[in-house]
Amino acid sequence: MKALIQRVTKASVSSGGSVVGRINQGIVALVGIAINDTEVDAGYLAHKIVGLRIFSDAEGKFNLSLLDIKGDILLISQFTLLANTLKGRRPSFTKAAPPDQARALIDYLAQQLTTANVNVETGRFQEHMQLEIHNDGPVTIMLDSQEKLGRAS
Repeated sequence: MKALIQRVTKASVSSGGSVVGRINQGIVALVGIAINDTEVDAGYLAHKIVGLRIFSDAEGKFNLSLLDIKGDILLISQFTLLANTLKGRRPSFTKAAPPDQARALIDYLAQQLTTANVNVETGRFQEHMQLEIHNDGPVTIMLDSQEKLGRAS
């Protein structure tokens, strides 16, 4: 499971012309779910996302986590993070989990984040969405549960 996280001052996601999720200060997490991902991967990412110290303290150093600042999360499922671009010019998505598995794991990830006392907003699974992201810094970090759990992604 891959998560591209961005520290934001605010963000929103729209689908079908309507805003379906909006946050203030916090993290936008774009999450790609692979075929071999499980709830263990989702649990690892939830723990990592809420505890990662990427917010500045009074001295401007990355010492504060999402929990410390009482920030929000905008969680977006994005299978394109699993793109394989080694051959040709059209990306292959064969490593991405099928929709039923991906939906279950993104829902589980959202539940784990909520359980950690974080406000979670989401996009709409398998729908075309537009994101408005005010990246703060900019700070953008890629997390990969497969690296931590010793599996090749």
